[in-house]
Amino acid sequence: MNAARAGLALILAIAAAGAGARERAADDGGAAQRARSDRDAEAATAAYFERIRAQPPQLRALLQAMPKGGDLHSHLSGAVYAEDYLRWAGEDGLCLLRENAHLAEPPCAAPARATVAEAARSDLPLYGRAIDAMSVRGYERGGGDPLLPVHQRFFSAFDRFRPVSRRRVADMLAAVRAIAAGENTQYLEIMHLPSAARDVLDGLELPDDSDDFAAMAAALQPRLAPALARARAELDADEARAAALLGCAGAAPAAGCTIELRYQAPATRTHAPARTFATMAFAFALAEADPRFVGVNLLGPEHHPRALRDYALHMRMLAFFKQRHPRTKLSLHAGELSAELAPPRDLRDHIGQAVAVAGAERIGHGVAIAGEDGADALLRRMARQRIAVEINLSSNAAILGVAGAAHPLALYRAAGVPVVLSTDDQGVLRSDLSGEYLRAALDQGLDYRALKRIARDSLQYAFLPGASLWQGEAGGARVAACAAADASSRDDAAQPPAPACAAFLRGSDKARAQWRLERELARFERAPRLPASVR
Repeated sequence: MNAARAGLALILAIAAAGAGARERAADDGGAAQRARSDRDAEAATAAYFERIRAQPPQLRALLQAMPKGGDLHSHLSGAVYAEDYLRWAGEDGLCLLRENAHLAEPPCAAPARATVAEAARSDLPLYGRAIDAMSVRGYERGGGDPLLPVHQRFFSAFDRFRPVSRRRVADMLAAVRAIAAGENTQYLEIMHLPSAARDVLDGLELPDDSDDFAAMAAALQPRLAPALARARAELDADEARAAALLGCAGAAPAAGCTIELRYQAPATRTHAPARTFATMAFAFALAEADPRFVGVNLLGPEHHPRALRDYALHMRMLAFFKQRHPRTKLSLHAGELSAELAPPRDLRDHIGQAVAVAGAERIGHGVAIAGEDGADALLRRMARQRIAVEINLSSNAAILGVAGAAHPLALYRAAGVPVVLSTDDQGVLRSDLSGEYLRAALDQGLDYRALKRIARDSLQYAFLPGASLWQGEAGGARVAACAAADASSRDDAAQPPAPACAAFLRGSDKARAQWRLERELARFERAPRLPASVR
């Protein structure tokens, strides 16, 4: 009897093994078939892209529909369009000065002033001049004040809408999320410093000529804890109101509710050294205390005399804080310069110092790379360390006068340095991320597969916490837990990932975002296309 049972058990085991092998073979065959289908869909999309390359309106429509992952370089106040600022200014009862179309507090007594609401209704020339004052609208066609260089017009725009931006943070957050949803961008890293930073800065009595960073940091320490608590409460309130404006808790939430938002805490490079140091102290402490802040940045016109004078000092300050906060990520505006704005001596080492001294994990702009001492070695280092460059084509064209073949995007790509496309200040520049992808296609010659890689890299090099979905480069082999999972399914509910993959995704914000992008790219590549225009 025992022998019979043993024989039966052996037969059943062999049958089960055979069934398992057949299931694995079927799974492998299904995976191979899905992979072929994915490649075919990508190839068809790439071919369609080339057919419409010479038709910018059709190409723009395609790129707007394309899932673009994340925008990693965006200043909150500069991301909002002038029309929104003017609408909020009208609601707040602000005035426009007829002399220069700048915003002013009431009273709005005629004839020198008009209410913003009145201008929007019945004085379109004044309203239009207000939009021009808050943006660089029309600069490529010669619009705007011919005596005011476009880079000055750009930076002065922030002063023009500051009376509104400083008190409308929640509305701004809702606005940028709505814009991102409308062009199929799923993740934003926004540069934003809560107003609670002033609790650290006001009444500051630190010496501007000290190199004793430890003593300066110790003097600031008593101010940080209450300022951080206020900053977190401030952001809690702003995010809650933004969610309410989008109806995120209602029966019909706006598409912007699906946008994942994180922040970088910036310091400003044009202040006196002690104030810049204190802002860095607050920024690093905030990034460590609040997981919504995933990094620190340094912003302001890099060609400003004080920024040029103190550049090396700022890099040493950042290195000091980076040593104290080693887990805090650092993205730095560096090399946002051209020969029009700075002499050659100032184009020779800014990116190199940001990488070698400050320890930046990403570089914003990086336009002056070709003028760096040892540019070849620096490019090799950036490629080896996977230090991504945030490319802002519209911004570089407007502020620096660098576009087309003069732009170093091709140099970075040839050197193997990761690049991502970003908006910088879409509201001021009158652009958006789809427009940046369009510029990359038309002005830089990038094809569909190159843009798809950039979309994937925007999440690969995002400061989102957690492990990547990819073992190496984005778009290559996935991690073992998700290697066999079907990321191209059109229906998440019908075909959720296998338990091991689902567990991996639950443990990583970055991998979840990447998984979502892969699903959206698969749907996009299988979508029907309009026929190419006949010419």
